[in-house]
Amino acid sequence: MSGWTSELIYRIRTLPIYRWTALVVAAALVFGLVVLIRTVLHDDRSCAAGVARPENSDECVGVSTSGFDFGQRPFADTIRAVARENRSLKAGTYVTVALFEPFTATDTDMMNDVLHELQGAYLAQYTANHDDNGETPYIRLVLANPGATGAHWEGTVDRIVAMTKSSDRLRAVTGIGTSTDNNKKAVAKLTASGVPVVGSSITADDLANGQRGKDPYPGLARVSPTNTDEARALASFAKVTADRALLVYDKPGDPYTKTLQQAFATLLKGSPYGSWPFTPPADRSQEGSTPNTFRQITDLVCDTDTKLDTVFFAGRHTQLRQFINALGRRGCQSRAFTVLTGDEGSYLTADKKLNASALQHGVTVRYTALAHPDAWLKGAPATGGSAQDTRDFERLLTAAKSAPSGPIGTVALDDGQAIIAYDAMRLAVHGIREATPDQHKIPPLADVGLQWPQVKGSLRVSGASGWICLDVHGNPYDKAVPIVELTPRKGTRFVKIAWPEGRPPSKGCLPPA
Repeated sequence: MSGWTSELIYRIRTLPIYRWTALVVAAALVFGLVVLIRTVLHDDRSCAAGVARPENSDECVGVSTSGFDFGQRPFADTIRAVARENRSLKAGTYVTVALFEPFTATDTDMMNDVLHELQGAYLAQYTANHDDNGETPYIRLVLANPGATGAHWEGTVDRIVAMTKSSDRLRAVTGIGTSTDNNKKAVAKLTASGVPVVGSSITADDLANGQRGKDPYPGLARVSPTNTDEARALASFAKVTADRALLVYDKPGDPYTKTLQQAFATLLKGSPYGSWPFTPPADRSQEGSTPNTFRQITDLVCDTDTKLDTVFFAGRHTQLRQFINALGRRGCQSRAFTVLTGDEGSYLTADKKLNASALQHGVTVRYTALAHPDAWLKGAPATGGSAQDTRDFERLLTAAKSAPSGPIGTVALDDGQAIIAYDAMRLAVHGIREATPDQHKIPPLADVGLQWPQVKGSLRVSGASGWICLDVHGNPYDKAVPIVELTPRKGTRFVKIAWPEGRPPSKGCLPPA
């Protein structure tokens, strides 16, 4: 050992105790400072179990398996009810269904839409677990959030796919409430990964199977008609001739507006007025400059021949509201006009910016609803749905005002979203249980989506929105389409049930080959 080493050891051994203490304290402070710096630099992005904030985003996205409400107070009661129901299930007795919705939406109309679909899906979960004569497997509901605009769909889908291979035993996804490009991508990846999907309120023709004989989304089923079927039902109801109508449409459009435009354009082939475009912001929940465009369009509407009295509108609800407001201030107040549009019209009942006075001055707005609480209660046909199915749903709503199934907050039905989400969840449960082999508790994932072509005849789902009879592509056959009119008090008035085939389905409800 060298001399300097020996000297160093001697000095350390002979240090006074107070100096040893100071060295230990200093070392601890340095260590603590390092840990603190690392903690600060490593930002904790988690929000709850299965949910986190991606880099460069403050949204909590992913798949929530707890009672996390995504910071949305209106959702809290229903999410607590879902969590309570999930906790009551015993391991090994249930499968999981994910409700795929933009739970961090900031647009008021979209938040209402999500809330109502959440409430409807929960009521179907509760019914499946308590009122179906002990049928199994039981249903656990989890909440999948791809973000307000669906921008984080891919990570959310990856998490869902992983849950099909884990103890979660995820067997279906429901929801997919709007026909957007991001939702198209999400459905494409889910179905390509073998995950069955039941769309609730998606209506775009290009977010469906069977178009041109192709099935790009194997395992996708829907409970809402396509835009083409809605337009056919509207045509059978309205009986408008092309020389009395024109089309106002979103250009370049999104999956919903483009297919609605195409369907309406087919109905108006030969119209002397053609089709008049407007260009909204990329985020169609924003106001943009379209009010200026609609002022110009309404001026041109007044320039048309006086026999023109109908405007078909292919656009989202924000632009629809702007157009109605502009039409209410038209120069030709002596002329009356009817605006016919798709199911986006249902959003206007909660839109505070709608100038309801327009509906008192010669403007009538009618739209194809996905469902309506009054559709089956008076004068309904003998097939295609029933008043009893509506009353069963209303009974659930009444019970959910308090324990054990509730409370879930106030449930608004006029927009049809709670009803259609309830039916979508019931279809998912139907597929899961039909795919469960005898003497087994859990169905194979691959078998669930194979059940959709058999959902017809006596195996149909008797939904609160009407019978759900699926064709070989998973689309509803001749589904009831309520025609609904906006009232000056921003309520709705059920007008009549219309049918894509021009009449209700037969008692057998068997789609043609």
